[in-house]
Amino acid sequence: MNGTLKRVAVACLAMFALLMINVNIVQAVRSEGLRTDARNTRNYYDRYAIERGRITAGGKVIAQSVETDSNNFRFVRKYAEGKLYAHVTGFFSPESASAIEGTENKLLDGSSADLLLRRSIDLFTGEPTKGANVDLTINPKAQKAAYDALRQSGRRGAVLALDPKTGAILAMVSLPTYDPAELSGTEKDPVFKRYDELAKDKSQPLLNRTIGQTYPPGSTFKVVTAAAFLEDDPSRGPDTTVEAPQRLPLPNTNISLPNYGGAACGSGQVTLIYALERSCNTPFGSMGMELGYAKMNEQTEKFGMGEPLAVPMSVAASDFGPEEDKAALAMASIGQRSNRMTPLQMAMIAAGIGNDGTVMKPYLVNKITDAKGETIEEAKPDELTEAVSSETAGKLREMMVSVVNNGTANLAQVPGVQVAGKTGTAETSNGQPPHAWFISFAPAEDPKVALAVIVESGAAKVGAEATGGHTAAPIAKAVLEAVLNK
Repeated sequence: MNGTLKRVAVACLAMFALLMINVNIVQAVRSEGLRTDARNTRNYYDRYAIERGRITAGGKVIAQSVETDSNNFRFVRKYAEGKLYAHVTGFFSPESASAIEGTENKLLDGSSADLLLRRSIDLFTGEPTKGANVDLTINPKAQKAAYDALRQSGRRGAVLALDPKTGAILAMVSLPTYDPAELSGTEKDPVFKRYDELAKDKSQPLLNRTIGQTYPPGSTFKVVTAAAFLEDDPSRGPDTTVEAPQRLPLPNTNISLPNYGGAACGSGQVTLIYALERSCNTPFGSMGMELGYAKMNEQTEKFGMGEPLAVPMSVAASDFGPEEDKAALAMASIGQRSNRMTPLQMAMIAAGIGNDGTVMKPYLVNKITDAKGETIEEAKPDELTEAVSSETAGKLREMMVSVVNNGTANLAQVPGVQVAGKTGTAETSNGQPPHAWFISFAPAEDPKVALAVIVESGAAKVGAEATGGHTAAPIAKAVLEAVLNK
Protein backbone atom coordinates (compact mmCIF):
# COMPACT_ATOMS: atom_id res chain seq x y z
CA MET A 1 0.00 0.00 0.00
CA ASN A 2 2.76 2.44 0.91
CA GLY A 3 4.45 1.71 -2.42
CA THR A 4 1.27 2.56 -4.33
CA LEU A 5 0.80 5.84 -2.43
CA LYS A 6 4.40 6.76 -3.13
CA ARG A 7 3.93 6.14 -6.84
CA VAL A 8 0.74 8.24 -6.90
CA ALA A 9 2.49 11.02 -4.95
CA VAL A 10 5.44 11.02 -7.34
CA ALA A 11 3.08 11.09 -10.33
CA CYS A 12 1.17 14.03 -8.83
CA LEU A 13 4.40 15.91 -8.10
CA ALA A 14 5.61 15.25 -11.66
CA MET A 15 2.35 16.58 -13.09
CA PHE A 16 2.54 19.67 -10.90
CA ALA A 17 6.15 20.18 -11.96
CA LEU A 18 5.23 19.85 -15.64
CA LEU A 19 2.31 22.26 -15.12
CA MET A 20 4.57 24.85 -13.46
CA ILE A 21 7.16 24.49 -16.22
CA ASN A 22 4.46 24.98 -18.86
CA VAL A 23 3.07 28.05 -17.07
CA ASN A 24 6.51 29.60 -16.84
CA ILE A 25 7.26 28.89 -20.50
CA VAL A 26 3.95 30.44 -21.59
CA GLN A 27 4.16 33.45 -19.27
CA ALA A 28 7.87 34.17 -19.54
CA VAL A 29 9.51 32.59 -22.55
CA ARG A 30 6.63 32.75 -25.05
CA SER A 31 4.78 35.77 -23.66
CA GLU A 32 6.11 38.33 -26.11
CA GLY A 33 5.54 36.07 -29.10
CA LEU A 34 1.97 35.36 -28.01
CA ARG A 35 1.34 39.03 -27.30
CA THR A 36 2.44 40.10 -30.76
CA ASP A 37 0.92 37.13 -32.61
CA ALA A 38 -1.40 38.37 -35.36
CA ARG A 39 -4.01 35.83 -34.21
CA ASN A 40 -4.18 37.46 -30.78
CA THR A 41 -7.45 39.39 -31.18
CA ARG A 42 -7.11 40.91 -27.72
CA ASN A 43 -3.89 42.58 -28.82
CA TYR A 44 -5.67 43.74 -31.98
CA TYR A 45 -8.44 45.50 -30.05
CA ASP A 46 -6.03 46.83 -27.42
CA ARG A 47 -4.22 48.82 -30.14
CA TYR A 48 -7.28 51.03 -30.39
CA ALA A 49 -8.21 51.17 -26.69
CA ILE A 50 -5.56 53.78 -25.79
CA GLU A 51 -5.63 57.39 -26.91
CA ARG A 52 -2.28 57.64 -28.69
CA GLY A 53 -0.36 60.87 -28.34
CA ARG A 54 -0.37 63.62 -30.93
CA ILE A 55 2.36 64.19 -33.49
CA THR A 56 2.93 67.91 -33.99
CA ALA A 57 5.15 70.15 -36.12
CA GLY A 58 5.56 73.89 -35.74
CA GLY A 59 2.48 74.10 -33.53
CA LYS A 60 0.33 72.11 -35.98
CA VAL A 61 -1.23 68.75 -35.10
CA ILE A 62 -0.43 66.44 -38.01
CA ALA A 63 -1.53 63.13 -36.44
CA GLN A 64 -3.88 62.38 -33.55
CA SER A 65 -6.34 59.85 -32.18
CA VAL A 66 -10.06 60.64 -32.22
CA GLU A 67 -12.81 58.79 -30.37
CA THR A 68 -15.24 56.66 -32.37
CA ASP A 69 -18.78 55.31 -31.81
CA SER A 70 -17.61 51.72 -32.29
CA ASN A 71 -17.92 49.19 -29.47
CA ASN A 72 -14.73 47.42 -30.57
CA PHE A 73 -12.45 50.31 -31.53
CA ARG A 74 -12.48 53.26 -29.16
CA PHE A 75 -9.92 55.41 -30.99
CA VAL A 76 -8.83 55.72 -34.60
CA ARG A 77 -5.85 57.60 -36.03
CA LYS A 78 -6.43 60.74 -38.14
CA TYR A 79 -3.86 62.65 -40.22
CA ALA A 80 -4.04 66.32 -41.15
CA GLU A 81 -2.63 66.88 -44.65
CA GLY A 82 -1.71 63.20 -44.70
CA LYS A 83 0.05 63.11 -48.08
CA LEU A 84 2.19 66.12 -47.19
CA TYR A 85 3.57 64.47 -44.04
CA ALA A 86 3.19 60.77 -44.93
CA HIS A 87 6.89 59.89 -44.90
CA VAL A 88 7.34 61.78 -41.62
CA THR A 89 4.40 60.52 -39.56
CA GLY A 90 4.10 57.13 -41.23
CA PHE A 91 0.95 55.04 -40.63
CA PHE A 92 -0.58 53.04 -37.76
CA SER A 93 -2.16 49.89 -39.19
CA PRO A 94 -3.88 46.95 -37.42
CA GLU A 95 -0.59 45.03 -37.16
CA SER A 96 2.25 47.45 -37.82
CA ALA A 97 3.39 51.06 -37.90
CA SER A 98 5.98 53.05 -39.83
CA ALA A 99 8.12 56.20 -39.58
CA ILE A 100 7.45 58.20 -36.37
CA GLU A 101 4.33 56.12 -35.63
CA GLY A 102 6.61 53.09 -35.55
CA THR A 103 9.87 54.35 -34.04
CA GLU A 104 8.08 56.27 -31.24
CA ASN A 105 5.30 53.73 -30.76
CA LYS A 106 5.92 52.99 -27.08
CA LEU A 107 5.84 56.68 -26.26
CA LEU A 108 2.79 57.33 -28.39
CA ASP A 109 0.80 54.44 -26.89
CA GLY A 110 1.93 55.20 -23.32
CA SER A 111 3.74 51.91 -22.66
CA SER A 112 7.26 53.38 -22.48
CA ALA A 113 9.18 53.09 -19.20
CA ASP A 114 9.67 56.86 -19.44
CA LEU A 115 5.94 57.24 -18.73
CA LEU A 116 5.86 55.02 -15.63
CA LEU A 117 5.35 57.95 -13.26
CA ARG A 118 2.57 59.39 -15.42
CA ARG A 119 0.82 56.00 -15.56
CA SER A 120 1.12 55.63 -11.79
CA ILE A 121 -0.46 59.04 -11.21
CA ASP A 122 -3.25 58.25 -13.67
CA LEU A 123 -3.90 54.93 -11.91
CA PHE A 124 -4.15 56.71 -8.54
CA THR A 125 -6.45 59.47 -9.86
CA GLY A 126 -8.52 57.11 -11.99
CA GLU A 127 -7.74 58.90 -15.26
CA PRO A 128 -7.45 56.81 -18.42
CA THR A 129 -3.96 56.16 -19.77
CA LYS A 130 -2.90 58.39 -22.64
CA GLY A 131 0.16 58.30 -24.82
CA ALA A 132 2.91 60.90 -24.98
CA ASN A 133 2.97 63.65 -27.58
CA VAL A 134 5.81 63.83 -30.11
CA ASP A 135 6.78 67.29 -31.36
CA LEU A 136 8.87 67.32 -34.54
CA THR A 137 11.48 69.73 -35.88
CA ILE A 138 9.64 70.08 -39.22
CA ASN A 139 8.94 73.64 -40.37
CA PRO A 140 5.41 73.45 -41.91
CA LYS A 141 6.10 76.31 -44.35
CA ALA A 142 9.30 74.67 -45.59
CA GLN A 143 7.56 71.28 -45.85
CA LYS A 144 4.70 72.74 -47.90
CA ALA A 145 7.05 74.72 -50.14
CA ALA A 146 9.18 71.65 -50.83
CA TYR A 147 6.14 69.48 -51.51
CA ASP A 148 4.46 71.95 -53.86
CA ALA A 149 7.63 72.80 -55.80
CA LEU A 150 8.66 69.15 -56.24
CA ARG A 151 5.14 68.14 -57.25
CA GLN A 152 5.06 70.87 -59.90
CA SER A 153 8.12 69.27 -61.52
CA GLY A 154 5.94 66.25 -62.31
CA ARG A 155 8.77 63.90 -61.33
CA ARG A 156 9.71 61.56 -58.54
CA GLY A 157 12.24 62.94 -56.11
CA ALA A 158 13.08 64.16 -52.63
CA VAL A 159 13.85 67.30 -50.64
CA LEU A 160 15.65 67.28 -47.28
CA ALA A 161 16.32 70.53 -45.40
CA LEU A 162 18.34 70.95 -42.18
CA ASP A 163 19.26 73.62 -39.69
CA PRO A 164 23.07 73.57 -40.18
CA LYS A 165 23.79 74.72 -36.63
CA THR A 166 21.71 72.08 -34.85
CA GLY A 167 21.00 69.24 -37.30
CA ALA A 168 17.22 69.68 -36.89
CA ILE A 169 15.35 68.45 -39.97
CA LEU A 170 13.17 71.28 -41.30
CA ALA A 171 11.65 69.53 -44.32
CA MET A 172 11.43 65.89 -45.39
CA VAL A 173 9.52 65.38 -48.62
CA SER A 174 9.48 62.32 -50.86
CA LEU A 175 7.37 61.93 -54.00
CA PRO A 176 5.32 60.08 -54.94
CA THR A 177 3.57 59.91 -51.61
CA TYR A 178 0.50 58.16 -50.17
CA ASP A 179 -2.36 58.80 -47.75
CA PRO A 180 -1.52 57.27 -44.33
CA ALA A 181 -5.23 57.23 -43.45
CA GLU A 182 -5.73 54.45 -46.02
CA LEU A 183 -3.30 52.27 -44.07
CA SER A 184 -4.46 53.28 -40.60
CA GLY A 185 -8.02 51.97 -40.59
CA THR A 186 -9.27 49.36 -38.16
CA GLU A 187 -10.49 46.82 -40.72
CA LYS A 188 -7.68 44.50 -41.78
CA ASP A 189 -8.85 43.42 -45.24
CA PRO A 190 -9.09 46.85 -46.90
CA VAL A 191 -5.93 48.08 -45.15
CA PHE A 192 -3.86 45.06 -46.21
CA LYS A 193 -5.24 45.20 -49.75
CA ARG A 194 -4.30 48.87 -50.08
CA TYR A 195 -0.85 48.24 -48.61
CA ASP A 196 -0.20 45.48 -51.16
CA GLU A 197 -1.25 47.83 -53.99
CA LEU A 198 1.15 50.53 -52.78
CA ALA A 199 3.97 48.04 -52.18
CA LYS A 200 3.67 46.70 -55.74
CA ASP A 201 3.49 50.16 -57.33
CA LYS A 202 6.61 50.63 -59.47
CA SER A 203 6.85 54.29 -58.44
CA GLN A 204 7.39 53.16 -54.81
CA PRO A 205 5.17 55.64 -52.95
CA LEU A 206 5.95 53.96 -49.61
CA LEU A 207 9.68 54.61 -50.02
CA ASN A 208 11.07 57.61 -48.14
CA ARG A 209 13.60 58.71 -50.73
CA THR A 210 15.22 61.29 -48.42
CA ILE A 211 16.72 58.63 -46.14
CA GLY A 212 15.87 55.25 -47.66
CA GLN A 213 17.31 55.57 -51.16
CA THR A 214 20.84 56.24 -52.40
CA TYR A 215 21.69 57.83 -55.74
CA PRO A 216 24.81 58.77 -57.68
CA PRO A 217 25.33 62.37 -56.47
CA GLY A 218 26.74 63.64 -59.75
CA SER A 219 28.47 67.00 -59.73
CA THR A 220 27.18 67.99 -56.28
CA PHE A 221 29.92 65.67 -55.02
CA LYS A 222 32.56 67.98 -56.51
CA VAL A 223 32.37 70.09 -53.34
CA VAL A 224 33.69 67.05 -51.44
CA THR A 225 36.52 66.59 -53.94
CA ALA A 226 37.28 70.31 -53.66
CA ALA A 227 37.27 69.99 -49.86
CA ALA A 228 39.80 67.13 -49.98
CA PHE A 229 41.95 69.11 -52.42
CA LEU A 230 41.96 72.20 -50.17
CA GLU A 231 42.52 70.22 -46.96
CA ASP A 232 45.48 68.42 -48.53
CA ASP A 233 47.36 71.72 -48.92
CA PRO A 234 46.16 74.74 -46.89
CA SER A 235 48.01 77.10 -49.28
CA ARG A 236 45.44 76.26 -51.97
CA GLY A 237 42.39 78.42 -52.43
CA PRO A 238 39.65 79.46 -54.86
CA ASP A 239 42.20 81.16 -57.12
CA THR A 240 44.56 78.16 -57.30
CA THR A 241 45.14 77.18 -60.93
CA VAL A 242 44.19 73.62 -61.90
CA GLU A 243 44.54 71.65 -65.12
CA ALA A 244 41.26 71.45 -67.03
CA PRO A 245 41.68 69.64 -70.36
CA GLN A 246 38.70 69.11 -72.63
CA ARG A 247 39.16 65.37 -72.10
CA LEU A 248 41.02 63.62 -69.27
CA PRO A 249 42.78 60.35 -70.28
CA LEU A 250 41.91 57.58 -67.83
CA PRO A 251 44.90 55.37 -66.89
CA ASN A 252 45.01 51.80 -68.21
CA THR A 253 42.02 52.38 -70.49
CA ASN A 254 41.49 53.52 -74.05
CA ILE A 255 38.85 56.06 -73.01
CA SER A 256 38.93 59.55 -71.58
CA LEU A 257 36.66 61.57 -69.29
CA PRO A 258 34.99 64.52 -71.04
CA ASN A 259 33.37 67.58 -69.56
CA TYR A 260 29.57 67.62 -69.69
CA GLY A 261 28.50 67.65 -73.34
CA GLY A 262 32.13 67.48 -74.46
CA ALA A 263 32.60 71.20 -73.77
CA ALA A 264 35.90 72.89 -73.09
CA CYS A 265 36.67 74.15 -69.58
CA GLY A 266 38.05 77.61 -70.12
CA SER A 267 41.48 77.66 -71.73
CA GLY A 268 42.51 74.29 -70.27
CA GLN A 269 44.03 75.89 -67.17
CA VAL A 270 41.48 77.52 -64.85
CA THR A 271 41.06 78.60 -61.26
CA LEU A 272 39.43 76.21 -58.83
CA ILE A 273 36.50 78.60 -58.39
CA TYR A 274 35.93 78.70 -62.15
CA ALA A 275 36.03 74.89 -62.35
CA LEU A 276 33.30 74.67 -59.69
CA GLU A 277 31.23 77.47 -61.23
CA ARG A 278 31.21 75.68 -64.60
CA SER A 279 31.17 72.22 -63.02
CA CYS A 280 33.99 70.96 -65.24
CA ASN A 281 34.57 67.20 -64.93
CA THR A 282 38.20 66.94 -65.93
CA PRO A 283 39.84 69.01 -63.14
CA PHE A 284 37.90 67.21 -60.40
CA GLY A 285 38.57 63.78 -61.90
CA SER A 286 42.26 64.71 -62.00
CA MET A 287 42.19 65.93 -58.37
CA GLY A 288 40.66 62.66 -57.21
CA MET A 289 43.36 60.59 -58.92
CA GLU A 290 46.08 62.87 -57.53
CA LEU A 291 44.76 62.65 -53.97
CA GLY A 292 44.21 58.88 -54.11
CA TYR A 293 41.40 56.69 -52.83
CA ALA A 294 42.33 56.82 -49.14
CA LYS A 295 42.22 60.61 -48.91
CA MET A 296 39.04 60.88 -50.94
CA ASN A 297 37.25 58.22 -48.91
CA GLU A 298 38.48 59.75 -45.65
CA GLN A 299 37.12 63.16 -46.64
CA THR A 300 33.73 61.68 -47.42
CA GLU A 301 33.68 59.94 -44.04
CA LYS A 302 34.49 63.25 -42.37
CA PHE A 303 31.22 64.56 -43.79
CA GLY A 304 29.40 61.73 -42.01
CA MET A 305 29.41 58.94 -44.58
CA GLY A 306 29.67 55.54 -42.91
CA GLU A 307 28.21 56.73 -39.60
CA PRO A 308 25.16 54.61 -38.65
CA LEU A 309 22.33 57.15 -38.50
CA ALA A 310 18.77 57.11 -37.21
CA VAL A 311 16.64 60.27 -37.17
CA PRO A 312 14.98 58.24 -35.45
CA MET A 313 14.03 56.25 -38.61
CA SER A 314 17.02 54.29 -39.90
CA VAL A 315 19.00 55.93 -42.70
CA ALA A 316 20.38 53.97 -45.66
CA ALA A 317 24.18 53.95 -45.73
CA SER A 318 25.88 56.26 -48.21
CA ASP A 319 29.03 54.91 -49.82
CA PHE A 320 31.89 56.42 -51.84
CA GLY A 321 32.43 53.02 -53.44
CA PRO A 322 35.15 50.34 -53.23
CA GLU A 323 38.79 50.97 -54.01
CA GLU A 324 39.38 50.15 -57.65
CA ASP A 325 41.74 51.57 -60.26
CA LYS A 326 42.46 55.24 -60.93
CA ALA A 327 39.98 55.40 -63.78
CA ALA A 328 37.20 54.36 -61.40
CA LEU A 329 38.48 56.85 -58.80
CA ALA A 330 38.26 59.69 -61.32
CA MET A 331 34.63 58.81 -62.00
CA ALA A 332 33.78 58.48 -58.29
CA SER A 333 35.37 61.88 -57.67
CA ILE A 334 32.80 63.54 -59.93
CA GLY A 335 29.92 61.68 -58.26
CA GLN A 336 29.54 58.72 -60.62
CA ARG A 337 30.67 55.06 -60.73
CA SER A 338 29.88 53.35 -57.38
CA ASN A 339 29.45 56.63 -55.49
CA ARG A 340 26.00 56.53 -53.84
CA MET A 341 24.51 59.11 -51.47
CA THR A 342 21.16 59.72 -49.78
CA PRO A 343 19.64 63.20 -50.05
CA LEU A 344 20.14 63.46 -46.27
CA GLN A 345 23.87 62.83 -46.68
CA MET A 346 24.19 65.49 -49.37
CA ALA A 347 22.25 67.95 -47.19
CA MET A 348 24.68 67.16 -44.35
CA ILE A 349 27.61 67.98 -46.66
CA ALA A 350 26.09 71.36 -47.51
CA ALA A 351 25.27 71.95 -43.84
CA GLY A 352 28.80 71.06 -42.72
CA ILE A 353 30.34 73.60 -45.09
CA GLY A 354 27.84 76.25 -44.01
CA ASN A 355 28.51 75.52 -40.33
CA ASP A 356 32.23 76.35 -40.54
CA GLY A 357 33.19 72.74 -41.20
CA THR A 358 31.20 71.06 -38.41
CA VAL A 359 28.54 68.48 -39.29
CA MET A 360 25.78 68.18 -36.72
CA LYS A 361 23.90 64.93 -36.09
CA PRO A 362 20.53 65.12 -37.89
CA TYR A 363 17.36 64.59 -35.87
CA LEU A 364 13.60 64.82 -36.38
CA VAL A 365 12.12 64.70 -32.85
CA ASN A 366 12.21 68.04 -31.07
CA LYS A 367 10.45 67.21 -27.82
CA ILE A 368 8.40 64.53 -26.05
CA THR A 369 5.68 65.60 -23.60
CA ASP A 370 3.19 63.60 -21.56
CA ALA A 371 -0.58 64.03 -21.81
CA LYS A 372 -0.43 66.91 -19.30
CA GLY A 373 2.22 68.77 -21.29
CA GLU A 374 5.14 67.97 -19.00
CA THR A 375 8.42 67.57 -20.88
CA ILE A 376 9.81 64.03 -20.81
CA GLU A 377 12.64 64.47 -23.27
CA GLU A 378 14.01 67.36 -25.32
CA ALA A 379 16.48 67.25 -28.21
CA LYS A 380 20.04 68.36 -27.57
CA PRO A 381 22.05 69.21 -30.71
CA ASP A 382 25.08 66.98 -31.01
CA GLU A 383 28.20 67.34 -33.14
CA LEU A 384 28.72 64.40 -35.48
CA THR A 385 32.02 65.14 -37.22
CA GLU A 386 34.55 67.85 -38.01
CA ALA A 387 34.52 67.68 -41.80
CA VAL A 388 36.97 70.45 -42.71
CA SER A 389 38.75 73.33 -41.03
CA SER A 390 36.99 76.65 -40.65
CA GLU A 391 39.43 78.10 -43.22
CA THR A 392 38.57 75.43 -45.79
CA ALA A 393 34.84 75.89 -45.11
CA GLY A 394 35.26 79.59 -45.83
CA LYS A 395 36.95 78.89 -49.17
CA LEU A 396 34.24 76.41 -50.15
CA ARG A 397 31.56 78.90 -49.12
CA GLU A 398 33.09 81.55 -51.38
CA MET A 399 33.14 79.15 -54.33
CA MET A 400 29.58 77.90 -53.76
CA VAL A 401 28.27 81.48 -53.58
CA SER A 402 29.97 82.11 -56.92
CA VAL A 403 28.24 79.02 -58.39
CA VAL A 404 24.89 80.68 -57.62
CA ASN A 405 25.90 84.22 -58.60
CA ASN A 406 28.07 83.50 -61.63
CA GLY A 407 27.73 79.83 -62.51
CA THR A 408 25.17 77.10 -63.12
CA ALA A 409 22.75 77.85 -60.26
CA ASN A 410 21.45 81.36 -60.93
CA LEU A 411 17.85 80.13 -60.62
CA ALA A 412 18.48 79.54 -56.90
CA GLN A 413 19.11 83.21 -56.21
CA VAL A 414 16.96 84.73 -53.46
CA PRO A 415 16.65 88.55 -53.50
CA GLY A 416 18.54 90.14 -50.63
CA VAL A 417 20.18 86.85 -49.57
CA GLN A 418 23.56 85.37 -50.44
CA VAL A 419 22.91 81.76 -51.42
CA ALA A 420 25.65 79.11 -51.66
CA GLY A 421 25.00 76.07 -53.80
CA LYS A 422 26.13 73.41 -56.25
CA THR A 423 24.22 71.84 -59.11
CA GLY A 424 24.53 68.24 -60.21
CA THR A 425 23.60 65.98 -63.08
CA ALA A 426 23.93 62.29 -62.28
CA GLU A 427 24.00 59.76 -65.11
CA THR A 428 21.97 56.61 -64.50
CA SER A 429 22.64 53.06 -65.62
CA ASN A 430 19.06 52.19 -66.60
CA GLY A 431 18.87 54.25 -69.78
CA GLN A 432 16.69 56.91 -68.14
CA PRO A 433 17.50 60.64 -68.32
CA PRO A 434 20.01 61.84 -65.69
CA HIS A 435 18.94 62.83 -62.19
CA ALA A 436 18.96 66.54 -61.39
CA TRP A 437 20.56 67.56 -58.06
CA PHE A 438 21.07 70.74 -56.10
CA ILE A 439 22.61 71.30 -52.66
CA SER A 440 22.63 74.65 -50.92
CA PHE A 441 22.77 76.71 -47.73
CA ALA A 442 21.68 80.27 -46.94
CA PRO A 443 22.31 82.96 -45.89
CA ALA A 444 25.86 82.06 -46.85
CA GLU A 445 27.60 83.91 -43.99
CA ASP A 446 25.15 82.83 -41.28
CA PRO A 447 23.09 79.93 -42.62
CA LYS A 448 19.66 79.10 -41.23
CA VAL A 449 18.98 76.28 -43.67
CA ALA A 450 20.90 73.74 -45.73
CA LEU A 451 19.26 71.35 -48.16
CA ALA A 452 19.51 68.78 -50.88
CA VAL A 453 17.09 68.34 -53.77
CA ILE A 454 16.99 65.44 -56.20
CA VAL A 455 14.61 65.16 -59.13
CA GLU A 456 14.76 61.63 -60.53
CA SER A 457 15.38 61.60 -64.29
CA GLY A 458 14.75 65.33 -64.12
CA ALA A 459 17.68 66.71 -66.10
CA ALA A 460 16.46 69.41 -68.45
CA LYS A 461 17.49 69.33 -72.10
CA VAL A 462 19.38 72.60 -72.03
CA GLY A 463 22.97 71.45 -72.32
CA ALA A 464 25.99 71.87 -70.05
CA GLU A 465 25.57 71.55 -66.28
CA ALA A 466 22.49 73.75 -66.25
CA THR A 467 20.31 70.64 -65.94
CA GLY A 468 20.37 70.50 -62.15
CA GLY A 469 20.27 74.29 -62.10
CA HIS A 470 17.12 74.42 -64.23
CA THR A 471 15.17 71.62 -62.54
CA ALA A 472 16.34 71.25 -58.94
CA ALA A 473 17.58 74.77 -58.06
CA PRO A 474 14.13 76.44 -58.34
CA ILE A 475 12.75 73.86 -55.89
CA ALA A 476 15.54 74.72 -53.47
CA LYS A 477 14.79 78.42 -53.90
CA ALA A 478 11.17 77.87 -52.81
CA VAL A 479 12.31 76.11 -49.64
CA LEU A 480 14.96 78.74 -48.86
CA GLU A 481 12.37 81.48 -49.21
CA ALA A 482 9.92 79.63 -46.95
CA VAL A 483 12.49 79.22 -44.17
CA LEU A 484 13.88 82.74 -44.52
CA ASN A 485 10.37 84.24 -44.87
CA LYS A 486 11.19 85.84 -48.21
